[in-house]
Amino acid sequence: MVLIEVRDLVKHFPVRRGVLGPLRGQPERFVHAVDGVSFQVDVGETLALVGESGSGKTTLGRLLLGLLEPTSGQILFEGEDVTRCSRERRFRLRREIQVVFQDPYSSLDPRQTVERIIQEPLGIHGIGTPAERRRQVVELMERVRLPARYARHYPHQLSGGLRQRVSIATALALGPRLIVADEPVSALDVSVQAQILDLLDELQRETGVAYVFISHDLGVVHQVSDRIAVMYLGKILETGPIERIFERPEQPYTRALLSAIPPADPTVAHDPIRLAGDVPTPIDPPPGCPFHPRCWLAVDACRQVEPPLLAYEPGHLAACHVTAAEHGLGPLAGRPEKPEKEEASYGHR
Repeated sequence: MVLIEVRDLVKHFPVRRGVLGPLRGQPERFVHAVDGVSFQVDVGETLALVGESGSGKTTLGRLLLGLLEPTSGQILFEGEDVTRCSRERRFRLRREIQVVFQDPYSSLDPRQTVERIIQEPLGIHGIGTPAERRRQVVELMERVRLPARYARHYPHQLSGGLRQRVSIATALALGPRLIVADEPVSALDVSVQAQILDLLDELQRETGVAYVFISHDLGVVHQVSDRIAVMYLGKILETGPIERIFERPEQPYTRALLSAIPPADPTVAHDPIRLAGDVPTPIDPPPGCPFHPRCWLAVDACRQVEPPLLAYEPGHLAACHVTAAEHGLGPLAGRPEKPEKEEASYGHR
């Protein structure tokens, strides 16, 4: 059952031209943060959004939370269009969609104790009596394995892992159907990361909550996700079941990301794909495939025509003219073209 569906979502931020810009005839420009993204998340599922910094994944998360209003497109929650809903509906929707931020220290009120932080959303939404709220705080702390002795502590008195447990308990307080987890373990030590990931998995099994898990760490993503969406310059270039993507990625950018994961065996040589150049500016994205300036498989069509997301297998979609043609798909099917760049110059694939 589909919980949330995104259709052709776009978010462009205007670039300031200065006071004299309009008088000088300077054209208005935009940052293409999210540029025509579509996906869905089922009940109790974890979808990972991955990509380099600036790919648009955090902006997409904020759009899902209603913290930003999209330029165009739709967000449907259980079939209801909530893209530009009323203030009252947005308030009710916050009970259904919650967030766990990357830095638990900056996201927690330093002036409030742990018990008051967890209890706050219950009070805002008028849930229960004061005594019932206090009991629920105790239950939530037990659920996230946060010892009761920390109830009267302030955030600065806790470790990073304990602070993130407070954030998770606060997100769970309203019984959400979806949690947007924006880099929830990237600020934590590796050993603490594993504990938080295990906790998130356990809570999902117990409550049936769905996650949109935003991360740049593919090792973490592989551990927690059911499906993955790979973003680049505000677009989804590949999406599908996590095991299928890790075993047989079709988009060259996905291959490059996966090649950066070091092997589990330290005796095995690690030779990741080395991409030339930097990520193009989202103010002036390249025509055609957004990845073509850095792609070792690029052909003429990649510079001119944006590749559509095509299904290679049920649920597995990728946007690449060259690999699509290898499968007999897309506009280049039956028209072999030679790559413009030798793959060897980009490292071992």
